[in-house]
Amino acid sequence: MNAAMLPSSVIVLQQEFRAELSAIADWWASHTIDQQQGGFYGEVGADNLPVPSASKGIILNARILWFFSETAQQINNPVYRDCAERAYHYLCANFFDDVHGGVYWELDAAGAPINTKKQVYAQAFTIYALCAYHQLTGDAQALARALECFNLIEQHAIDSVNQGYLEAFTRDWGVIEDLRLSEKDLNYPKSQNTHLHILEAYTTLYQAQPSAEVRAALQYNIEMFDRYMIDRNTHHLRMFMDLQWNDFSPGYTYGHDIEASWLIAKALESLGDEAYTRALTPTLIRIAEVTLQEGIGELGQVVDSYDFASATVNNDTVWWVQAEALVGFLYAYSVSGEQKYFAAAEAVWAFIKKYQIDNEAGEWLWLSRLHAPSATPYYKVGFWKCPYHNGRAMMEAIRYLQGDASVHTT
Repeated sequence: MNAAMLPSSVIVLQQEFRAELSAIADWWASHTIDQQQGGFYGEVGADNLPVPSASKGIILNARILWFFSETAQQINNPVYRDCAERAYHYLCANFFDDVHGGVYWELDAAGAPINTKKQVYAQAFTIYALCAYHQLTGDAQALARALECFNLIEQHAIDSVNQGYLEAFTRDWGVIEDLRLSEKDLNYPKSQNTHLHILEAYTTLYQAQPSAEVRAALQYNIEMFDRYMIDRNTHHLRMFMDLQWNDFSPGYTYGHDIEASWLIAKALESLGDEAYTRALTPTLIRIAEVTLQEGIGELGQVVDSYDFASATVNNDTVWWVQAEALVGFLYAYSVSGEQKYFAAAEAVWAFIKKYQIDNEAGEWLWLSRLHAPSATPYYKVGFWKCPYHNGRAMMEAIRYLQGDASVHTT
């Protein structure tokens, strides 16, 4: 569909998304580069001031690499390419374990390892980032490193008895007691979150390396969601499971639900199995529908979660949840053609512009302005705050509005 055929509202949205993508990239290029110790700061406060002593996590650094590698492909700005190259060289020089393979979880501010555990989630994000950098530059070593991480996951993380992927290991890929990604997570050997980002990594890896082995791994991961993690009674995603896939989720998390709907769809598009896509698409649309029915706040935003124990909704409005809802509703609209999903996406975007984006100092607020001034401001950059969710949302939203739900392969 060319621009002349698009409704004016869609053209305006595309322009706004492109402008916001540039704004996000410009903020990160201006505020996060650590000139003294290398790479990027581990933390920048809500006041835009860096914390030079903060540790540097692999999730933040891999997501920075992914973001600038992708954005440099979308926008011809040499600054973004320079940031991608900086992120790539820092990650390769500091995070990779040359003895046991894979990437460390955390470095100190000077770049020395301080937490050497092998979180499978982190290996997945490293694959995702390296593939994006390979797509940008054609660097064969980046793809080779991505395949090394892929082979490590496939060798060490698969539960050969009960299926699926395990959460974490020691530095030398041994058994580890604390499997959690963060203090907010439960200590179970399987999680929807880790599987989801292995899925995303393999979706991208298959575009870069369309081998039979990667294809089989991608299909396997889709099947894990289909069999074990999508609750067909509620159309929520199960979050935490034991080895036998028994569900120990404390509630529903609407951001992960809506994120899973479109990422599974994107994985199916990458896989190219039309029959499987037709069979699973109604379920993915239903997940988006349940989010629309249950998770919308008074101002059109998507709320955080529902807790089983207290039977209450957590009404926090978190930056990444709004980003995922924007994309998820546009995905549902692009497939179903139902206007209610487009309207939901418009409402989420209106909320983001008014309450989530810091229009004075840049970037997105962790919690929206609805929580200020009672809430203590979270950092704008940190272990879990990065340009991944909001930057990715702008790119994916543009593509869905172009009528192109296909996997980005440039």
